[in-house]
Amino acid sequence: MKQTWRWFGPDDSVQLSHVRQAGATSVVTALHHLNDGRIWPEDEIFKRKAVIESAGLTWSVVESVIVHEDVKTRTGRFRQLIDNYKMSIRNLAKAGITTICYNFMAITDWTRTDLTYPMWHGGTALRFDIVDFCAYDVLVLKRAGAEADHPAERIAAARARLASMSESDLARLETNLIGWVPAREFIHDRESFRRALDIYRDVSAEGFRENLFSFLREIVPAAEEEGVRMAIHPDDPPFPLFGLPRIVKDADDAAALLAACPSLSNGLTLCTGSYGASHRNDLPEMARRFGPDIHFAHLRNVAKEPDGSFHEAEHLEGDTDMVAVVAALLDEEARRRAAGRADWEIPMRPDHGHAIVDDIGKQVNPGYSCIGRLKGLAELRGIMRALER
Repeated sequence: MKQTWRWFGPDDSVQLSHVRQAGATSVVTALHHLNDGRIWPEDEIFKRKAVIESAGLTWSVVESVIVHEDVKTRTGRFRQLIDNYKMSIRNLAKAGITTICYNFMAITDWTRTDLTYPMWHGGTALRFDIVDFCAYDVLVLKRAGAEADHPAERIAAARARLASMSESDLARLETNLIGWVPAREFIHDRESFRRALDIYRDVSAEGFRENLFSFLREIVPAAEEEGVRMAIHPDDPPFPLFGLPRIVKDADDAAALLAACPSLSNGLTLCTGSYGASHRNDLPEMARRFGPDIHFAHLRNVAKEPDGSFHEAEHLEGDTDMVAVVAALLDEEARRRAAGRADWEIPMRPDHGHAIVDDIGKQVNPGYSCIGRLKGLAELRGIMRALER
């Protein structure tokens, strides 16, 4: 597989020279300073590409050209925003960048309650604690209808948890849940988040799914014309939060999406961590079943708990059989080569590493420290080399 690395641009504390030292050959990035629904201009794309290539790397995947909330709800100026999206696809293709990872999560992006969860080895990981989430959703945000989304025993545990939190603990939890995610187009405070939730009050999962399918029917023809592969990222976590619809959470959702707009330009990002946080998903089976439509892979692992909580484990630990997933993806690459597909090589990146060694205490994008991802990539590379032999 093509070994890539997510880079957040010139302001990223992880430099392109570090990416090369980690052994990656390609970069996954976006024009984060322009990621608000506007057209990505050709000159800005080529400028970023030149920076990457001057470091001896290539730009192989965009993550992400953001899907604006107006597009997700088909309100406001969604028509213009979809036209903008098509033009960004065309401009990226002119620069030879033909894989676009995107998501269709309402309001939130990936969500965690703890960005510095202590691990046994002394480093830290990302964690989603369902009781902490319930405490914020029901007792702090006081979202209308929230109590119906949580069992009584969880709410009781949340009351006790909230009582034990200091003001700084609560402020940190709120920031983690609604006020921070790398590369998000905007951040929220409590009141703006409530207003955003109101927009989705009457949006069902079925209606939201149809909005996604309508979006695909409009952009996939443009992607086909340009030879671009769209690769949707699953919901993270893969279950409803804040009463919002989740429509890319399991194998059934993935199959429905592919059937709604059959095209090689309509495909999947296999995120083993996002899908893997659900007990419903068998990741090796999904890698085999959806192999021809997997255009990008995020390889990370999670350790699940019975109540729905989870933390991000080391890449070869956790609940997903990573060796079996990589074996399935390598088999798919061999099948593509035999079929003469030009896109036979599947780009992958090590996702969400632990903060370890010299990265502990550094100012980094949580989940995107250098050394933890370097370790993960080395482990994944070892799997690939062993299976290839």
